[in-house]
Amino acid sequence: MAFPDDDLAALAAAHGVAVSYEGSDRSPVDVDPDVVVAVLSELGVDASTPESVASALDAVRSTRSPVPGTVAVVQGQARDLGVRGRVELEDGTTLDVDGTLPADLPLGWHRLVTDDRDEVTVVVAPARLPEVPRTWGWMLQLYSVHSSGSWQMGDLADLAELARRAATEQGAGVLLVNPVQAFVPSTPLVRSPYSPSSRRFASPLYLRVTDVAAFAAADDATREEVLGLAPDPEPADDLLDHDAVWDAKRQALELLRPFAAPDEDPDLEAEPDLAAFATFSALAERHGADWREWPEELRDPTSDAVARSRADLADRVAFHAWLQHLCREQLDTARDAAHDAGMAVGLVHDLPVGVHPGGADAWALQDVFASDVRVGCPADAFNPLGQDWGLPPWRPDRLLETGYAPFRDVVRSVLRHGDGIRVDHVAGLWRLWWIPPGEPAHRGAYVHYDADVMLAVLLLEATRAGAVVVGEDLGTVEDIVTTTMHERGLLSSAVLWFERDWDAPGQPHVPPRAWEPETMASISTHDLPTVEGWLRDERIRVQADLDLLGEPVEDALATAASDREALLALLREEGIDTDDLLVALHAVIAPAASRLVLSSPADAVGQVRQPNLPGTVDEYPNWRVRLPVDLDAFFDHDRVRAAVAPLRAARPTP
Repeated sequence: MAFPDDDLAALAAAHGVAVSYEGSDRSPVDVDPDVVVAVLSELGVDASTPESVASALDAVRSTRSPVPGTVAVVQGQARDLGVRGRVELEDGTTLDVDGTLPADLPLGWHRLVTDDRDEVTVVVAPARLPEVPRTWGWMLQLYSVHSSGSWQMGDLADLAELARRAATEQGAGVLLVNPVQAFVPSTPLVRSPYSPSSRRFASPLYLRVTDVAAFAAADDATREEVLGLAPDPEPADDLLDHDAVWDAKRQALELLRPFAAPDEDPDLEAEPDLAAFATFSALAERHGADWREWPEELRDPTSDAVARSRADLADRVAFHAWLQHLCREQLDTARDAAHDAGMAVGLVHDLPVGVHPGGADAWALQDVFASDVRVGCPADAFNPLGQDWGLPPWRPDRLLETGYAPFRDVVRSVLRHGDGIRVDHVAGLWRLWWIPPGEPAHRGAYVHYDADVMLAVLLLEATRAGAVVVGEDLGTVEDIVTTTMHERGLLSSAVLWFERDWDAPGQPHVPPRAWEPETMASISTHDLPTVEGWLRDERIRVQADLDLLGEPVEDALATAASDREALLALLREEGIDTDDLLVALHAVIAPAASRLVLSSPADAVGQVRQPNLPGTVDEYPNWRVRLPVDLDAFFDHDRVRAAVAPLRAARPTP
């Protein structure tokens, strides 16, 4: 059925709000008009009455500029803007333009001032990223790693060691690392790495305390006191205790702070974003984890009350800024370790789709976020009530007004310490499912972004960093997303479990040699069962115990058995011995057409529990499951060597 209100539909379109979309079954779905009105309200547009809709439409028509506030240009291609003006290039030179931006503009962030005095940000990006080397590696949940030197959980020193040994002992060329971005330093900590306080700063939870310069500079008594703070290396049920680890590291770092050299303190006047982040962290220690519950006068980062608090808490602000200096040092050490070991790609850092609504970025950048909206997904066959990720989205109009600087800063912060970036839910560069306040997940609407500009920002910053880009495009994703990524040199995602011909009888698996080359391939993901868990139907057992299965156990087991048989059929067709299914699954994926092929340590060592069980928070130990072996044992593990062997054979070190 058609959307019932033409004027409301026109107003929604003018602001990028979709009044209909294609459902997971490819059938059209109309958005409830009340939801459209609610989403427009979150964009500052009153559409509550026919009169307000008409007024808002008039405002759009009367203020519409012939050129948007930010435009993307593909290097080597002229772009007709239809306005005259002067381009101020990044290097300070200027260029007069007569309606068309020339094809030979250099890569970079430039500014166009039109004859009408409008100012336009011009982002010039390459047409395509360089070809990604063909190699293999590990997709790593860093917190799950542990060694004799780390405090119960994997840290940045473990990451450096793993990069060195994976490259030199196993021939690996890439490490994909879970998000290591900042948390709110107030317990209980938010455990999910995909709900960070900030995407622009790092998590001191991953610091190796004994590697900081202040530890070496401290006196013997202080060093002994620091070492005495180490948490239990073997926690109960082998589950990571984030709060205990942070409490120990915080106390240790506070003891070491007086021994830090003066040049370790960042210049907060020169780094206002870091100053705001450190101020937030100090305030969170005093007033709690969620800024929305702070005293009213502290909720505005520009208020006089915040300025006074920053002065009152100067020592704690400096402490949190110092922690970021330490994170930067240890992140760089890990990246350099991958380079020195000769990895073909190096470290690829994961970028979450958003931030915690009560965290540092949502506080400092309130004018750019739709703070009361939650991002998620509409209803589909697997999630009939939709998905609510609880993360606030960017406002596309505010991104435009700021020249996309907030998105640029996020990308730069991730690439500052890595060789690549994996963009979680990459379809969010095109559109995001907005759930307005008070509505359930399935009652939302898609809000569109300028994908040309978002991609230009991503490609430009990746080019300058010499980095690869991977987009996570699993699930229901518009065809244009994956097609455009491949055209521009971004890798999409290929997961063995899902690479099937869904339209053919029996839905057989597609042989990996026939997969799209511009992909990063893996057997599973952090949201799916491990190999051993898949063999044992562990997900079904856990979901049944938690009353989350959604169907009779017998039906779920029958479907799982059918899926296993389909995969076994692929193995037989490929001539792979199925006596050892762990090795067989690595052998079948090793020669995939994909540029990158990844395994996970959890799969290789036969771990049963998966890292994360979607649809749960505390019911399942999400993001707490540690590897059953330490780092040394991992590299000496017979099963790991057997799993790695076909990968090394099919993808030798260049």
